[in-house]
Amino acid sequence: MHTVQRPIANDRPLRDGALLPARDLAVAWSLIVLIAALAWVLTVGQALDMGIEPGTMGMALPAFLLLWVAMMAAMMLPSVAPVAVTWAKGIARQSSGSTRALRTTEFLAGYLVVWAAFGLLAYGGLALTGRAVESDPQVGTWIAVAAFALAGLYQLGPLKNICLRHCRSPMAQLMRYAAYRPPVRDLRVGLHHGGYCLGCCWALMVVLIPLGAMNIAAMAGLAVLILLEKLWYRGPQLARVMGVVFLALAVLAPFQDWLLPGLQPSDDMMTPM
Repeated sequence: MHTVQRPIANDRPLRDGALLPARDLAVAWSLIVLIAALAWVLTVGQALDMGIEPGTMGMALPAFLLLWVAMMAAMMLPSVAPVAVTWAKGIARQSSGSTRALRTTEFLAGYLVVWAAFGLLAYGGLALTGRAVESDPQVGTWIAVAAFALAGLYQLGPLKNICLRHCRSPMAQLMRYAAYRPPVRDLRVGLHHGGYCLGCCWALMVVLIPLGAMNIAAMAGLAVLILLEKLWYRGPQLARVMGVVFLALAVLAPFQDWLLPGLQPSDDMMTPM
């Protein structure tokens, strides 16, 4: 007899443990944790070498995109892991462990492609803000106000709520994805889910402009926030609270330079009057 799976409530985060045997769950989680850990090692190492500066920190676009993808893997994969492992097992129940690992990796590749595309916009935004601060350091204050205000308003808006609801309980979409055909089915699923995740979290990345794109503490804080928003049962309420916090930071930014480490001109930018 086949057991009928009950639908998961839309307001509850996805619980992958109910669908996966303990051994398969451990293997899938180990793969994702390993990728995320390696990404954190690379990201932290680069951040320590580069420090916190405005703009693209002298990086060309290819180098920036490589580092950006590593950052996104470090920050985002822990929160997307339940979706990835549920897809790998729930859609391929008869597959071997190595096949599930391959399918999980393909899912994650599609997911990260979405964030790599957003990295193109991030590079352009950082380049523009870097040039603006170089020409007039006072402009950095208003860039910070705009960045915090944008993040705050988006956190409180309807599109954030729609995308967060999908990220917390995507089972209806995952079942629809079962109709996708190989050989790029898992990549397509990763792309689609990555689009929802981008819609959920892109505004949080904007606050890295004032806080610093290579600010390790800011990256870690945002990673924890994203994890809680998606997996904690009070995640939606937390998202709204953080919206208010970001709006408060927008008000404080003109008076608190410590909120703007990523917009403080470096010594190389300073020219004698």
